[in-house]
Amino acid sequence: LQKLIHLLQATDDPLIQEQALITLSNSAAFSVNQDIIRNLDGLSIIGGMLSDCVPKVKEKALNALNNLSMNIKNQEEIQVYITQVCRNVESAPLNSDLQLAGLRLLTNMSVTSDYHHKMINSIPCFFRLLSEGTARTQIQVLKVLVNLSANPAMTRHLLRAQV
Repeated sequence: LQKLIHLLQATDDPLIQEQALITLSNSAAFSVNQDIIRNLDGLSIIGGMLSDCVPKVKEKALNALNNLSMNIKNQEEIQVYITQVCRNVESAPLNSDLQLAGLRLLTNMSVTSDYHHKMINSIPCFFRLLSEGTARTQIQVLKVLVNLSANPAMTRHLLRAQV
C-alpha cells in the first residue's frame, strides 16, 4: 500500500495513476487496509487527485474515496473534499461514470448528518439530476436526497431549493 501511494505521488502518467487508484480502491474493501491507507496519508494524496484534469483519474479517485469512506475516522478526513466532489458532480457530463462515482461518495458521506451542511449548495443540482438523469443517476441522487431528508435541519433547504 505504501508503494502504491508513493507511486501515485511520483507519476504524472494517467494510466499508471488509474491502475494505482483501482488497486487502492480494491484494497480499501478490507477494513484493516482503510486504517493503513489513512495512516500513510493516502486520503489526502487520493483526494488531491480530484483536481486532476483527466476524468478517468478523478473517477478512480472518487471510487477509492468511496470505499475508504466506510470508516468514521476516514470520513473525518474525506469531508474536506465534499464541496469539491459536489462541484465535480455538477460539472461532469450527465449520467457519466464520473458523476455516478461522485454521487456514490456523497451517499456514503451523507449517511450521518455530520456533513450535510457541506452539500446545501448542491441541492438544486441534485433535483436537476433527478429530473434529467437516467435511472442509474436518479437512484444515486435519491439515495443522497433521502439521507439529507432524514435530517430536520435540512428540511428548509430541501423545500426552498430552486428546481
